[in-house]
Amino acid sequence: MVIPAKAALVAAVALVAVGFVGANFRDDCDITWEPQNAKMDEGGNHLTLSLVSNSSGCMLRTKKQFIFGSVSTRIKLVKGNSAGTVTTYYTSSIGDNHDEIDFEFLGNETGQPYTVHTNVFADGIGQKEMQFRPWFDPTADYHNYTIFWNECMIVWFIDSIPIRVFRNYSAKGVPFPTRRQMYAFSSIWAAEDWATQGGRVKTDWTKAPFVAEYRDISLRVCDCADYGAAGCPASCASPSNWYAAPDLCKLSDAQLRQMRAVQLGYTIYDYCADAKRYNGTVAPECSMPQY
Repeated sequence: MVIPAKAALVAAVALVAVGFVGANFRDDCDITWEPQNAKMDEGGNHLTLSLVSNSSGCMLRTKKQFIFGSVSTRIKLVKGNSAGTVTTYYTSSIGDNHDEIDFEFLGNETGQPYTVHTNVFADGIGQKEMQFRPWFDPTADYHNYTIFWNECMIVWFIDSIPIRVFRNYSAKGVPFPTRRQMYAFSSIWAAEDWATQGGRVKTDWTKAPFVAEYRDISLRVCDCADYGAAGCPASCASPSNWYAAPDLCKLSDAQLRQMRAVQLGYTIYDYCADAKRYNGTVAPECSMPQY
């Protein structure tokens, strides 16, 4: 199955069509781990993160903490033999019982496809993984990865195409991230014990450094930066916010068709289909509508 290039334009009718607020890596982010392995140029609009050894990768974090909205960046993944490497773009709170929304890109041997790994944690509870094969070569050019998050749902987008939705069923006992402010992170790190074919394929360190490139970070969020320990302002939950618009509590019909096409053609793991992992049952939200 091939998703036509023009399909990305169809998504302009809703979630990612609201526009982005531009930021840049130099002014709006900090390198919080191994800064010597990060490089910025083009006024902070282009970033490279390098994995040099099994214990020396790199991490970038936004200066802003936020709750709800849209975060986006374009990434060109590690070329060639990237087995055992993990490149990421995700949001996360800090501290115990954390909340987190993940894009992780698991490398592979030369000629084998990457794995696009998604997950969500709420109140420290995760294990909600879905994995996909990309329908393009993510090492040949930049592709846009977006996390949209409001009180109704989380949506993961690639090039404006929704690939997954996780709805808010907290009223039915399913944890959902609505209380903890998050940062957006980008990183590259070593995980050869599990990342590639369950750890069977190890990293070829003679190919180091492994370099991932990022461009054009965008943040359209409810900023909590000025509130410190007091948390995010009550106004972040106001229905007047752009991300709380009623039509942003569901996918459009066009987006739903796109997502179903991706999931039908490119899903390689879905926790809701893994009854063996859960002793013959599945998580309660798996029986609830997600779209």
